[in-house]
Formats: sequence, C-alpha cells, structure tokens
Amino acid sequence: MDRNAKVAWRDDMVKYLDKSSALFLAQYQGMTVEELTELRRALKAVNAEFRVVKNTIAKKAVEGRKEAVIASDLKNQTGIVFVFGDVAAAAKAFNDASKKNEKLKPVAGYMESEKISTKQIEVLASLPSREVLIAKILGSLVAPHRGILGVVQGVPRALVSVLNQIKETKTA
Repeated sequence: MDRNAKVAWRDDMVKYLDKSSALFLAQYQGMTVEELTELRRALKAVNAEFRVVKNTIAKKAVEGRKEAVIASDLKNQTGIVFVFGDVAAAAKAFNDASKKNEKLKPVAGYMESEKISTKQIEVLASLPSREVLIAKILGSLVAPHRGILGVVQGVPRALVSVLNQIKETKTA
C-alpha cells in the first residue's frame, strides 16, 4: 500500500470518527467473509457500520483526538463498529453477534469522550431502544392526567346512576 492510499484511508477514518456517536472495538481473527457480511448487515439495520482497520493507520487517525484513549486497544486484527444512530440498538446488535460467533471478541469502546469497557457495552446492549424509552416517558407523563380524567368522569357517572336508582324506586 503506497503512502497516498494510507493517507486517504486515514482521512476516510477521520470522517467516520466525526460522524459517529460511539465506537466499539472488536477482534475478529478467524471470521469468514460470510460471518463478517452477516455482522455488517445486522449493524447496518441499526445505523452502524463495521470497518476492518489497519492498526497503525487507525492510531494515526485518532492521534490528537478525544478518541485517542482507544489507541492502546488497537492490537491484532481489529475492526471498529462506528455507531451513527441509537447507541443502545447498535450495542445490542454487536453484543448479539459476538455471542453468536465466538471469533468476534469485543475489546473496548468509546462514547461521550470516555473509553468504555466490554461490560459497559453489555450494559448498553441491555437497555431498551430509544423508541421504547420515549414511549415509557410519554406514558408516565400521561398517566396522572388519565387518573384525573377518570375521577372527573366518575362524579357525573355516579350522579346518573343515583338518579336512575331513584327513578326505578319511584316507578316500582
């Protein structure tokens, strides 16, 4: 690989770093092309992308950036999952893929200016998706209003019920 190709590859990786909201590092030694393709498809469905990287080029790309904290983990055959959307959904897809395939080993990650461990990636994977969390918040905001509405509707309903009972006793 000539120098121009390496610089282009590094610049491409810098663009991915700029666009991504989180990163997950993985060692993929021994994985077949089919297994990597399956991983890429699963991640693409959740707006994330798995890229095989050359460690020296990746180290140069993160040099001088906040992501430099992951440089020490760039060893052996390393791939990076760039997350562009929901981090929890991407972590779940990545975690599921690593459980299905023993050759895919999570190493570390990076999110919100901090390095995260494999345990933290697993915790992220166990979180509900963004849509589910929003639905739960909205449900908790609406619940008190529904309770008040039930009480307010109960008073006229009880009045009508009492009036009906009085009417039945007078007609009987």
